[in-house]
Amino acid sequence: CTKFLKEAFSLHNFYLFRAGLIGFVCGAFPFGYLFVKATKGINILEVGSGRTGGTNSYRAAGFGTGIITALSDVLKGFAAVWLVRYFLGPLLSEDWFPWLTVVAGVMAVVGHNWSIFLGWRGGAGTGPNVGWATAVWWPMFPISWVVMFIFLIGVGMASVASLAMAAVIPAAFMILYIAGVPGYDSSIAYIVGGFASAGVVVWALRPNIKRLLAGEETLVGPRARALERKQ
Repeated sequence: CTKFLKEAFSLHNFYLFRAGLIGFVCGAFPFGYLFVKATKGINILEVGSGRTGGTNSYRAAGFGTGIITALSDVLKGFAAVWLVRYFLGPLLSEDWFPWLTVVAGVMAVVGHNWSIFLGWRGGAGTGPNVGWATAVWWPMFPISWVVMFIFLIGVGMASVASLAMAAVIPAAFMILYIAGVPGYDSSIAYIVGGFASAGVVVWALRPNIKRLLAGEETLVGPRARALERKQ
């Protein structure tokens, strides 16, 4: 019996490792770098924050490129979960299914932030974080746009918007779990995944948090343009 349990656990670990690898590779694909290079011929790693996400793509190549990059980054997180569910989901018991999902999702955020294709550089993880959460619960996508819009327009700081969304995701999964919503009340995996991916985002935004605390964070959007007009 002990031998059987050890073999079963090892098998589950093997599939979780594969889920993480798929997620990491999906997240590492550098859409922002490629889009900015294609539209402006410049290296996004040398512009603004040096990150590859939607906000820095907007700085480097304009609104259209920023939006396309943001949507593509969401797609990376979504694709990671979809691929893992499709190829690995049928191979494990239903109890392990949510854990496969969150491992893929969190590793997509990690891959985005530290891309193997860009010398371990990348973004802050908000796009793929929204993407994997959307694959789990589709209302997360419209919620994310509302949250990001409010904070980008009202506060004018992309880092604050990213931190807010990082907090919303685990909070939403906690509400679904506590409310007993079918499909979300039988495992704490999605809650754990939400907090884990939030931790990855917060870690990547450490420089921004320091500037926020010092009152020196860079503004974007309408507030940035209003400040430029005043100056």
